[in-house]
Amino acid sequence: VALRAAFKAVFGGKQVAVLVPTTILAWQHYQTFQARFRGYPVNIQMLSRFVSKKDQIEIVKDLKRGNIDIVIGTHRILQRDIEFDDLGLLIVDEEQRFGVTHKERIKTLSSDVHVLTLTATPIPRTLNMALSGIRDMSALEEAPMDRVPVQTYVLEHDDEIINEAIRRELRRGGQVFYLHNFVDSIYTKGAKLAETFPEAKVAIGHGKMEKEQLSDVWSDMLSGNIDILVCTTIIETGVNVPNANTLIIEEANRMGLSQLHQIRGRVGRSSRKAYAYLTFRSGSLISDVAAKRLEAIREFTEFGSGFKIAMRDLELRGAGNILGAEQSGHMEAVGYDLYIKILEEAVNEQKGIPPKHKLDCSVDISVDAFIPEKYIQSSKLRIDVYRKIANIESFEDRDDLLDELLDRFGELPASVENLIDISIIRNAASILGFSSVEQKGNLISLYHRSLDMDISSQIACAKDFKGKIMISAGAKPHLAIRLKSGDCNLKIIKEVLNIYTNLLQK
Repeated sequence: VALRAAFKAVFGGKQVAVLVPTTILAWQHYQTFQARFRGYPVNIQMLSRFVSKKDQIEIVKDLKRGNIDIVIGTHRILQRDIEFDDLGLLIVDEEQRFGVTHKERIKTLSSDVHVLTLTATPIPRTLNMALSGIRDMSALEEAPMDRVPVQTYVLEHDDEIINEAIRRELRRGGQVFYLHNFVDSIYTKGAKLAETFPEAKVAIGHGKMEKEQLSDVWSDMLSGNIDILVCTTIIETGVNVPNANTLIIEEANRMGLSQLHQIRGRVGRSSRKAYAYLTFRSGSLISDVAAKRLEAIREFTEFGSGFKIAMRDLELRGAGNILGAEQSGHMEAVGYDLYIKILEEAVNEQKGIPPKHKLDCSVDISVDAFIPEKYIQSSKLRIDVYRKIANIESFEDRDDLLDELLDRFGELPASVENLIDISIIRNAASILGFSSVEQKGNLISLYHRSLDMDISSQIACAKDFKGKIMISAGAKPHLAIRLKSGDCNLKIIKEVLNIYTNLLQK
């Protein structure tokens, strides 16, 4: 997808920037782009710490002159000295590894930059923006040919089990990633493994190594000269070693959910069955959130599970701040209704849709109004349905949504019907100028900014409401409805608003 997008951009006269989080991934992408664009007049360059200072200076100059079509790089291409002649497309790979500041920085280089982000597990903020309509999203669910899911185990660290897993991989001529995320003791761990497996070549890889040394380690790993690579989370991003099909992770409970899924993705990149062992220290205390993360990574092993894991991450960490730099965090501080309203107005403004000059109406009614998890199990679908309910503006919208929910999920629970009715009431009351609808005990009050006394009197005298409705013309003009035993509060409010609308139109 990214290669085809880059091809179209380049042959449309635009430059393309490919942003990746690590030098080794930049090098792998550079090789891939060179191979795929062979035979076409496309100038592709790489900017990372693997490139000498002298060559970097020339690449920076050529970018500004427009002599380079595609540049692939790490954070180096975000630095202030980088200028493009005509940047048209930014491709961000492993998007979850970048902060908001990084991604917004390159967009300031040109006002017309299209952005394509690639990730198996979008961060909560990005996923929520996609689900909310701010960003478009496509999900690729079909796995590459001959791939099989990674067999995942979550267990207390046991040397006997781990050593047997390593022996099994070595016997079939494969390679092993052993993740020990502590640089201070990584060499001790490497020496212990070398002693346990004298027939295997054991190497060390971590982010604090010299670039030439690290480059040699990756080259040896890719060429099969290393049997066991003891490493830190540096392998998280996009490293492609098809012959490595066993992964051991120490103290997996210390890692994030998306991070675990990304690391697990380093194995199982061929037709061979792959194994991942996520271990935690014997006797260690695991928090509830960490336990949920480990359970989710064990549960979601099939292809396309990255999206489900991202959805679980969204639930655990929150959606973050759309307007700020926080990439996780919950929306309770704003409130669901206000959150949806602000979001809808911002999206419509970007789409050129004129704003609706409609005053807000708050609705506080004593009913259960929510979507039960038993009714819609997928958190993604629940969020989507909540959004659709919030956008109901007419009885036609309501009927269409009722039909859709009935077809997709079956008979609606009362709490979902209540939620839809409240959305209808809120919209109708807003249009009629009501500022709030509140229920206290058996009394429902409909507060109006400038109550039409003639219409209110007609409603109060209506056959169905005699003795039920009182009119107040004081500092806060309102209609008060006194409920009797057996009355349905939502039904009566809808009837009152319907009569008010009909009388207003006469």
